[in-house]
Amino acid sequence: MYLRIILKMKIIAMKTLNLNRVIFCLILLAVIVPAYTYSQGLKENPALDEKVKKFLADHRGQWHDLNVPESDGKLLYDLVIKGNYKNALEIGTSTGYSGIYIAWALSKTGGKLVTVEIDKERHLLALENFRQAGLSEYIDAKLADAHAFVKEIKGPIDFVFSDADKDWYKNYFTDVDPKLIVGGCFTTHNIRETGRGYSGGYQAAYYEYVKSLKNYETTLNTSGGGLLISYKRADK
Repeated sequence: MYLRIILKMKIIAMKTLNLNRVIFCLILLAVIVPAYTYSQGLKENPALDEKVKKFLADHRGQWHDLNVPESDGKLLYDLVIKGNYKNALEIGTSTGYSGIYIAWALSKTGGKLVTVEIDKERHLLALENFRQAGLSEYIDAKLADAHAFVKEIKGPIDFVFSDADKDWYKNYFTDVDPKLIVGGCFTTHNIRETGRGYSGGYQAAYYEYVKSLKNYETTLNTSGGGLLISYKRADK
């Protein structure tokens, strides 16, 4: 009798051990498979990485002309990588600092950036910066009035960085919205918190408008120049 009880206990113990092993393996697969799949989707180019890093290091502290701070450039890069975005639009090139980070990420996802700037001098300087950084093939830089260009650009678009005239922010958003895919991300620069709410009349009104949209999930990152991040969760 005791022998039977001992044998039953051993069988239960083995079953429990096997179950624990199965659970452990399932957890391990849940962690490893997505990470493996994600890494497999990115294009590796160590030579380009080194060239971009060197260019950014050599020009650190030299970016003026309405460019974003370094922390925002890195955040834009991370957002593109995380979303695996491929069809990006930048409204307001300036001299190319933010575009370099976006295009660098797109070089890994297999995508391309369309960026528009109205000022010819800044546009030409951006082209040279893109060339020196080794990213020209991932960027289609336009010299144009963004008011008209954004209306006319064809979709689909999955990532947007809006950093041009602040009083036109809502117009840019509403013009791009029908072309932005579900799952896409629309980012807007220079939205900041203040003691009274959100800085700037145009930015404050724009922020309240985007935040009110039920089909967008919007958060504000204040670590740099104030980056509003809006994910499109549904068409309407």
